[in-house]
Amino acid sequence: MTERIRTPALAPPPIRPAVPRDDDPTAFLEKHYRHVWQTRMRDMPFVNAALGVEAIGFARYEGDWLGVVITPWFLNLVLVSGGGQLWGDIPAGERRYLNLPCGTMQFIADDDPDIGPYQYCPLIAPVTNLADMAQARVVAVDAIKTVFALPAATPEAVPAAAAEEKPAVSRRGFFRRLAGKRN
Repeated sequence: MTERIRTPALAPPPIRPAVPRDDDPTAFLEKHYRHVWQTRMRDMPFVNAALGVEAIGFARYEGDWLGVVITPWFLNLVLVSGGGQLWGDIPAGERRYLNLPCGTMQFIADDDPDIGPYQYCPLIAPVTNLADMAQARVVAVDAIKTVFALPAATPEAVPAAAAEEKPAVSRRGFFRRLAGKRN
């Protein structure tokens, strides 16, 4: 018998604990992704040159930062540690499910050397179907509103008068609209 301990061929990346941000990460994220756009992504075939970089709607939720980042190559819901209850350190590439007002959503962990650990929920990638920044902003604001909206009540729980006022939009319908599909 050998004294060596067998090491796995594929070990998960080490977890780098996030440093909680006290301040709004909007400017920090915009600066980072503008740099990435100018230095590494500009000539990629899947980018939408009609779009720029913008962080939209970042606000604290359960003590952490949640908002949307628009770039010429993606539109993502992004979670940044603020020292709250929503954040959880996990290895880059791992997924976790977060309970948000709209329901449970899947986030993917990433760890960028320049901005540190963050987690994101892909909304649209690639963003080639977005015509311009105005449309991207509308989509981002709709996404934030949807994330913080309570789920629609079931039809049997809604009084008839309330059901006639305004039809509820399902999460599936919302995300299909984001992807440019029609219901």
